[in-house]
Amino acid sequence: MDLDSHYSLTREQIESFQQQGFVHLRDVFSPATLTHYGRMISSAVDRYSDLRKPMDQRNTYEKAFNQVMNLWQRDETVKEFTFGKKLARIAAELMKVSGVRLYHDQALYKEIGGGITPWHADQYYWPLSNANTCTAWMPLQDTPLEMGPLAFAAGSHIFPDGRSMEIGDQSEAFLAETLRAAGFADIVNAFHWGDVSFHQGWTFHHAHPNRSGKCREAMTVIYMEDGIRLTEPANTDQRNDWDRWMPGAVVGEIVATDLNPVLYRIAD
Repeated sequence: MDLDSHYSLTREQIESFQQQGFVHLRDVFSPATLTHYGRMISSAVDRYSDLRKPMDQRNTYEKAFNQVMNLWQRDETVKEFTFGKKLARIAAELMKVSGVRLYHDQALYKEIGGGITPWHADQYYWPLSNANTCTAWMPLQDTPLEMGPLAFAAGSHIFPDGRSMEIGDQSEAFLAETLRAAGFADIVNAFHWGDVSFHQGWTFHHAHPNRSGKCREAMTVIYMEDGIRLTEPANTDQRNDWDRWMPGAVVGEIVATDLNPVLYRIAD
């Protein structure tokens, strides 16, 4: 399967990622690759998800998606996908760094009738020494607008307001108005099967409800610069991330635990 081949980025795509905080790439994966690994990812989500409540009994966050993290630790086939060099190399080239490590992976399945994904920035949760981080978001089917694809506030990765807010009703209310008032364009596009978006850790993003008749299945891999260091957690969520995704890492030292392997270096 096509997990390790070279995807040729253009200068314009790299500049878009640097200047806008995200980029939407076409035809990164073939249908055969996504058919095979998508089936395995969905099977793992079914096995390991602990979200079983009816939709009308869930809070805003639970309605947003069925979230299952670090599937690579539980399923060898999913591990092949998460550890693929194609995505990792793209992440390194977009961030203009010499190598990347895994932060964690997560499946995000917005079920039929699923609600909004509130406005937020991922790096609020990450006790890391710099912003050389990004998330690859890949739907496992064609994802039209009514299915709730990821949407980005273009250029918001340099915007300081709202960075202290966890995802939820308050972040949605504050950021929807604040980002609009500050003039950031809310960019949302349909995703074709095989497309992948990459967004920076401080890029504010959200998603609309799933109004289609199918589950919006998406897989994500989060990358951080090889050489990034652990910082003292600024909030309880960052403390939890340290314990869960970087166990044994030491404040002030390079994050290099068994859960954070190097996935790509230029010399590879």
